[in-house]
Amino acid sequence: MTIGQAKTLDELYDILLGLDGQSYGAYKSIRGDYQADGWTLCIDEVQGDPFAAPSHCRVLVEADYAQLLGELSANESRILGLTDFLTRQFAQVARQFGQSRGSGGSGRIEMARPSQAVLQRTSVIWHGGLASAGPLEARFTVGLPAQGRRVLGRQAAAMLCEDVPEIVARSLQSSALDGEAVLHHVKTVEDSIWLRSQLSARGLVAFVPDGSVLARQSGVDERPLEDAIAFESPDSLRVSFDCPNGGKISGLGIPQGVTLIVGGGYHGKSTLLQAIEQGVYGHISGDGRELVVTEPSAVKVRAEDGRSVAGVNLSPFINHLPLGQSTENFSTPNASGSTSQAASIVEALEAGAGSLLMDEDTSATNFMIRDRRMQALIAKEREPITPFVDKVRQLYEERGVSTILVMGGSGDYFEVADTVIAMDQFLPGDVTAQAKQIAAEFATERIAEGGEGFGEVTARRLSLPLKERSQESARGRGRGRGHQRGRGRDDGEQRVKSKVRGLDAISIDREEIDLAGVAQLVEEGQARAIAAALVQLYSQGLDGKLTVAEVLDGIEARLAQGGLDELTAFLQGNLAMPRRQDLAAGLNRWRAIASQACVSER
Repeated sequence: MTIGQAKTLDELYDILLGLDGQSYGAYKSIRGDYQADGWTLCIDEVQGDPFAAPSHCRVLVEADYAQLLGELSANESRILGLTDFLTRQFAQVARQFGQSRGSGGSGRIEMARPSQAVLQRTSVIWHGGLASAGPLEARFTVGLPAQGRRVLGRQAAAMLCEDVPEIVARSLQSSALDGEAVLHHVKTVEDSIWLRSQLSARGLVAFVPDGSVLARQSGVDERPLEDAIAFESPDSLRVSFDCPNGGKISGLGIPQGVTLIVGGGYHGKSTLLQAIEQGVYGHISGDGRELVVTEPSAVKVRAEDGRSVAGVNLSPFINHLPLGQSTENFSTPNASGSTSQAASIVEALEAGAGSLLMDEDTSATNFMIRDRRMQALIAKEREPITPFVDKVRQLYEERGVSTILVMGGSGDYFEVADTVIAMDQFLPGDVTAQAKQIAAEFATERIAEGGEGFGEVTARRLSLPLKERSQESARGRGRGRGHQRGRGRDDGEQRVKSKVRGLDAISIDREEIDLAGVAQLVEEGQARAIAAALVQLYSQGLDGKLTVAEVLDGIEARLAQGGLDELTAFLQGNLAMPRRQDLAAGLNRWRAIASQACVSER
């Protein structure tokens, strides 16, 4: 990728002064590229109104200007850490320049704010190879200033020709950065990725280092809790690793198999599970969970009353419905808690999950357990649900899928668990032997209802109506620089409207998809990427020939080839990489799919 010919920032300054006082639409004329010393400002999309979404801009920074080569970009892990650090730096510096300049959102220069997690994003992109020269790209938005609906040209010139150069110099140039801080950040990210890659060979599902701080300030503040108790592993479950940068590190190794996390209320059971579910990502230094790692395909599963289910084979968990209704190809627009949880497990397996994470507080009670007294009152032939307690061992022994389960109300799981961890005042203890002794001493006399095997997880072929193309889309209206760089909209692709409402919901053509139960999404940019992927499917249609796995494979192939830009018609700076399992979760909760009766194949 090379930086092409452009006007200069000085020319842009003069242009903006000349626009002063004109109608707001005159801003459209500044779209284009403007050369500065060592970098280029690209104004890609200009807002049509001061109250509309802000204008989209980028800077392309030459390698000689940035001076970020060498050990900071020595491998893919470090490049991820570097771009994450630069995103945070740019966003922080830009906030210092934010001020009110006229009407609407005027005066703000913003980059999508990251969470505590380290993710691949479109906010800052490294276009060089490993330790090789190439432009660094940063994407941000600018609220072009106005008085009423008139251009404030002098203020716009100050923003774009004075503030933006200062932000670039202070956030994307090595000489302005804290060298020790950025190097520590990229090394921490590298160690996190390395640790996660070692879990399978060590027979582990997750690793929680001694000294970690797991508690958060609140449910809406993901920063670490001040004065929290530092995590310390019991000796019997302690494992050690020799990290590439941080050296020897020890902590709790959660082995593959069935693991229970037990303990009294408010003693840290769910806090530990939440750290484990977020361990599929790296975290920034100082987060307290920066080296908590979990096998990358782990899926948190919960009950979701009212979600749609499309063509899922629920027979491993639900059979013998009244009136003879089959559960091998089950669809409903309004699932119960137990049905939704069963469907989510099967869907997670279909998407390649290697482990499941569950908390009894967010699970359907009748799906988790059926005790001996209830078995005596309601015979099995009159109970369609096979409880998870009778399937969890089959799931591991036959399919190699581990489960980590928070359980505070039923000791029936003691008999099927490989490991039992008791949380006491936020510190873990290994009580496996004690739990097994209790299980032997106090027999439940339950009748196992799991049958001879776990059952079949069948592939599903997806059907989705092709979005009707319009003349507008055939003309490729609105193509910008993304098209010029080979990432524009295909001529026949329909413009489908989508909206993102935080992490909880997206909508495609006004049809809402509830993501509240997808617990491992951490940034709105991931929800945006899921929405963009579904928009592509809606524009292309699905004719019932591709399975869920094949659809996911296709999306992942595009992402591997061209990154997140492959999902959108225009370059966007507010996307973050979702996991395959979370893409599948969005797809499975889309009622457009359900209405077209996905078909299971045997």
